[in-house]
Amino acid sequence: MAPALLLVPAALASFILAFGTGVEFVRFTSLRPLLGGIPESGGPDARQGWLAALQDRSILAPLAWDLGLLLLFVGQHSLMAAERVKAWTSRYFGVLQRSLYVACTALALQLVMRYWEPIPKGPVLWEARAEPWATWVPLLCFVLHVISWLLIFSILLVFDYAELMGLKQVYYHVLGLGEPLALKSPRALRLFSHLRHPVCVELLTVLWVVPTLGTDRLLLAFLLTLYLGLAHGLDQQDLRYLRAQLQRKLHLLSRPQDGEAE
Repeated sequence: MAPALLLVPAALASFILAFGTGVEFVRFTSLRPLLGGIPESGGPDARQGWLAALQDRSILAPLAWDLGLLLLFVGQHSLMAAERVKAWTSRYFGVLQRSLYVACTALALQLVMRYWEPIPKGPVLWEARAEPWATWVPLLCFVLHVISWLLIFSILLVFDYAELMGLKQVYYHVLGLGEPLALKSPRALRLFSHLRHPVCVELLTVLWVVPTLGTDRLLLAFLLTLYLGLAHGLDQQDLRYLRAQLQRKLHLLSRPQDGEAE
């Protein structure tokens, strides 16, 4: 039992790293563009044409750097999700395979956020400058971001957050219950193989709904949108299963508790 218990701190460390990275990601994608920080528009220089911007080294250099950071994150996230890599990591890390994947993803995302280069003098795709849009558009974006993040956290709980973070695998292993995925139905396993990111629409809202869409934000939104789109492969059978599971959970939540029934 002692060696098995040593797995718990490793899984908890991975979970804490992922949780902290998630909080930082909220700040990076929502609080910075909505509430201030590094500006995404640099005044008159930001209105230069896109063709001229592609010839400006002061714009191309940070743009290429940010592109490299995003490709690093996407490469790590996709490579470690490949079946061969998962089999290799499972062979050497056992039940900690999911925790390792989560920790590496968090570290890759930390690199993106900490070393991201804003492009304040780059062109903007849109910007709310004139009143009343300068007041109401940021407020509307803030409300939509809050709603999106609340939905994201709710959906992650529905999709078994402990299992997504690798905690449940270690917990089951310590208790000798086996692999959690082995207890799921074939329809659930089929859905998980198609649905890599259960919060796609909400993340797209966070990425695109901003008062000012500058050059670096456009790069971030476009590449992550492309990645999220390629990572999905839902069909009608998956959608029917999702609808059935949602109805079942809503029924359980609406059912009166034992104390209330008495």
